[in-house]
Amino acid sequence: MSDILASRNRRVLARFTESRLLVAFDYDGTLAPIVQVPDRAHMRQETRKLLRAVAERYPCVVISGRAKADVSRRLDGVPVCHVSGNHGLEPWAEKTRYAAAVRRWVASLLPRLADCEGVRIEDKVYSISIHYRAARHKRAALHAIDRAIRELPGSHRIQGRQVVNLVPRGAPTKGDALEHVRRLLVCDAAVYVGDDETDEDVFLNGHRERLLSVRVGRAKHSHANYRLRHQRDVDAFLRELLALRPHRSSARPCARKP
Repeated sequence: MSDILASRNRRVLARFTESRLLVAFDYDGTLAPIVQVPDRAHMRQETRKLLRAVAERYPCVVISGRAKADVSRRLDGVPVCHVSGNHGLEPWAEKTRYAAAVRRWVASLLPRLADCEGVRIEDKVYSISIHYRAARHKRAALHAIDRAIRELPGSHRIQGRQVVNLVPRGAPTKGDALEHVRRLLVCDAAVYVGDDETDEDVFLNGHRERLLSVRVGRAKHSHANYRLRHQRDVDAFLRELLALRPHRSSARPCARKP
């Protein structure tokens, strides 16, 4: 993958910004650095300032694996149009059957993983994140997690950065959420920036003529068009978006949607 910030790629980004462009981001590892304790993941002040300016020039959304309420709280004061949580499932697929399945998974996993030091189960109502970043022996922890989830009915496993995510099989993905909000906001094209396997649904399913996809960090295999070398380069990317659309619109790019 070529670095989207390379001078030879500026014209690619410029071509997208000439359209009615939706700008979309993952949160953890993209807008905010990965941290040892997920609850402490916050944007740097400079990133928040730049994102606020970008959101005043472009329709801007965040699509996160976190619960919608959680990531919305972390974006307080940033005028994004829309927030989607639980890997794209919230807010359009908040089905009781998904929540019921997650409750059953949690009840099954708690006793199976109770003795795994450094492993934490995060119940997000419509999906689960099993964190093992704090485990001393991470490979053993991951093996224990995989054994525990092997027979969970109706679950789909998505590997993240030292976290295993479980979502209901057949539920909407981040790619579905991006396309839904693109249509909702009547945008011609979208740019999406994400950093791990949970974002590959967007990279893989997007129509290349109307999606500019950017993967943050190294990846052996990715369907993204371009990359950013490091999470801190997100700030430079935001500055580039501002440089390509230097004037704030007299009207807000959009109103906050559900």
